[in-house]
Amino acid sequence: MITADQLAAELRRAGVGQVDTTTRRRAEYSTDASLYRVVPTAVVHPRDADEVAAAIAVCRATGVPFTARGAGTSIAGNAVGPGVVADLRRHLHKIIEIDPDARTARVQPGVVLDTLQAAARPHGLRFGPDPSSHNRCTIGGMVGNNACGTHAMAWGRTADNVRELDAVTGRGERIRATKGTEHHGLPEIVAANLATIRTELGRFSRQVSGYALDHLLPENGADLAKALVGTEGTCAVAVEATLNLVPLPRATALVVLGYPDMAQAADAVPGLLALKPIAIEGLDHRIVDVVRRRKGAVPPLPPGRGWLFVEVTGDDPDQARRAAETIGGTVITDAAQAATLWRIREDGAGLSGTSPAGRPAHAGWEDAAVPPHRLGAYLREFDALLDEHGLTGMPYGHFGDGCVHVRIDFPLDADTRTFETFVTRAARLVAAHGGSMSGEHGDGRARGALLPLMYSERVIAAFEAVKDVFDPDDVLNPGVIVRPRPFTKDLRRPAARDGDFSTAVHRCTGVGKCTADTGGVMCPSYLATRDEKDSTRGRARVLQEMVNGTLVTGGWRAPEVEESLDLCLACKGCASDCPTGVDVATWKAEVLHRRYRRRLRPRTHYSLGWLPRWARLAAIAPAAANRLAGTWIAKRVAGIDPRRPLPRFTRRARVRPSAGTGDPVVLWTDTFTEYFAPEVAAAAVRVLEAAGFAVLTPSQRVCCGLTFTSTGQFGAARRRLRRGLAALEKAVSQAGPGGVAVVGLEPSCVASLRDDARTVLGPDDPVLEVVGRVRTLAELLTARGFEPGRTDRHLLAQPHCHHHAVLGWDADRALLERTGATVTRVPGCCGLAGNFGMDHYDVSVAVAETHLLPAVAGAPDADLLADGFSCRTQLDHLTGRRARHLAELLADLL
Repeated sequence: MITADQLAAELRRAGVGQVDTTTRRRAEYSTDASLYRVVPTAVVHPRDADEVAAAIAVCRATGVPFTARGAGTSIAGNAVGPGVVADLRRHLHKIIEIDPDARTARVQPGVVLDTLQAAARPHGLRFGPDPSSHNRCTIGGMVGNNACGTHAMAWGRTADNVRELDAVTGRGERIRATKGTEHHGLPEIVAANLATIRTELGRFSRQVSGYALDHLLPENGADLAKALVGTEGTCAVAVEATLNLVPLPRATALVVLGYPDMAQAADAVPGLLALKPIAIEGLDHRIVDVVRRRKGAVPPLPPGRGWLFVEVTGDDPDQARRAAETIGGTVITDAAQAATLWRIREDGAGLSGTSPAGRPAHAGWEDAAVPPHRLGAYLREFDALLDEHGLTGMPYGHFGDGCVHVRIDFPLDADTRTFETFVTRAARLVAAHGGSMSGEHGDGRARGALLPLMYSERVIAAFEAVKDVFDPDDVLNPGVIVRPRPFTKDLRRPAARDGDFSTAVHRCTGVGKCTADTGGVMCPSYLATRDEKDSTRGRARVLQEMVNGTLVTGGWRAPEVEESLDLCLACKGCASDCPTGVDVATWKAEVLHRRYRRRLRPRTHYSLGWLPRWARLAAIAPAAANRLAGTWIAKRVAGIDPRRPLPRFTRRARVRPSAGTGDPVVLWTDTFTEYFAPEVAAAAVRVLEAAGFAVLTPSQRVCCGLTFTSTGQFGAARRRLRRGLAALEKAVSQAGPGGVAVVGLEPSCVASLRDDARTVLGPDDPVLEVVGRVRTLAELLTARGFEPGRTDRHLLAQPHCHHHAVLGWDADRALLERTGATVTRVPGCCGLAGNFGMDHYDVSVAVAETHLLPAVAGAPDADLLADGFSCRTQLDHLTGRRARHLAELLADLL
């Protein structure tokens, strides 16, 4: 059997330029968004179609499986394999041509759907299918599993919109497939199975399971391109696709209908179909409850425990609104509210990652479909089946097409018997309703073995014959659809080791939102490098393998873990932006804690991790400290990149308590404000006094321990937290009875108290009680009803990542808008992120270049606003422009 090194040598000899057989890379690609784990022998990143063909040729010659992968968001295990996994997104992402007259687009397989939509939009066109993963899924992946999405009922599935495919078969042939293309052996298979194909295949729109041989029927034009769509890379790998585009609707409107439960919502679907909407989506109340628990925005919804989102079109907004009003329910007229509701629906896979019973929920039975008129009856029987097995799930999905998504809390940590029994019975239930095991995501490893419950032996034999025509040696994605692996094999079951940490890292289901630029924060290092290693998902995979211990064997000190976490900025963007709620910053702190406990640490852990200590000493003689810190040798000793200028120490800011009367408030000046930006504290006092507060200060320094926590120095962090929180509690009690608030000025420090403190001290520590009083300046002033001064300036605001992820920036936005200013919020991370940008200079700058620097360059006359000290420092260094804190802006407007 060929070894990994031999395989890599053969691939490189054949001209495949980027081949990786490292343990870390194989861990990153060992699973997709499914419940399945298969460790590849090698990962390749083909740079062109010839390299794809070369890699397949090597696999044919060596007998090694080849699996194509797009965004890796496949939920059925379609994108994992034991041999070569080819990531087609990394380099094959060119839009070759858009022809607005012919309404077509020619694209490479790695093109992300939203990128194609953006290119087609100026021509008034779009690609019809739009799965929920539209901001990261690739056209190649959509072709592989015949992706559908919200608007498939209006514009069809991917198969309905593919005109031509340039592909490499398992025989190594380069073929151009389109309507009327004859391929050796196929006409004979179709002719021998005409009646079977006509009666068993193509019965309703969401019949995605198996091969769509109905496209090869003579009455359907013998369309080979459409027939290859949905074969999941088991017959051929597309290296280019010509797609049909459809006109954008002139106007749309959304109406939300409420029902007592999801089954009754499904009962209403057939009647709504007669109104010709372009989308009917179902959403369970428990998914909405998850958003609310995470303090996410949820627009007003009509009463109910299940809702239908119905979208209609019109020639103009008024006509679309009138069409929506004829349906009834709640018409969503605000575009931002409609976008928020669609986003909740799109994030359903992640939001339902924890079941109503509080257990991890899995994608083992994820997207079955039945004809829409059978949907209500199917859901009732499905709920009864769940109850019978003691399982729970939150159904949602494309109800207009009869497709139901659900994640179920199978007890996989115990055994697979419940999983096997339930899935088998669920498959029989779907078949009894004339449905399809898969309605959108393909069969993969999850459903291939169940196809005999849905299709006759003649259909299964026809699938095998077609597979043999294109891939007789079973090189392409073996074990999928034809001659499938048992669906209980290759399961990615959480390991029992390390308890809570194992549960946490397995919370990542791989939906891949971290690989998309969604306008939030997650994941800044991935957006800078475009390397799976630096995605939230990639890091989770490596940590899952560390806990598993079979692939990554070095435990907490494994080099793979160090490499994976190295470029994590600890921005906490994933904690809010990831729909499954993972928090890599907390994981990284835990890993660093365990890796270096009672051991020598990296230099930056002593220099930057001990910043509060050094700042206090530097305040004695700040001029001398600044001269020393600015030298090359000092930076070298401290582990700081010599290109990075350091912020300047000042004497400690001393805030005097207010002399006048007013409602008491405790002002907490953190280390950054106290020793680097005393002007911010002075401005805050002016604003608070203008708002009618009497400003009090703690009698002792208050440190949140952030720099110690982020570097995994938990012992030191605990000591500082306890002292700091005790000082705040004392200040609050001395202020008198009642609800005295504590105002923090540095978002990262406020977030550290609200979030990290519970991790470091434990959630039930009584010293945490005062944390409930801590507010940002904007939160306090907004609650006060404070009216700021007026300005007509353009404000370009860079919220700190922790402000976005932990605290929320809505209060700041509302306060700024009341000034009359034009407010533009910059998405993403500044790239400095505390100590990260001090020793990862190049990546820090690359992160800033994704959003911040272009925004600043595009607004030369705007006033820059940044509450985060890191953000202000980065802006000053990279743009030469000074940003102000909110307190400074409001003080200037008094």
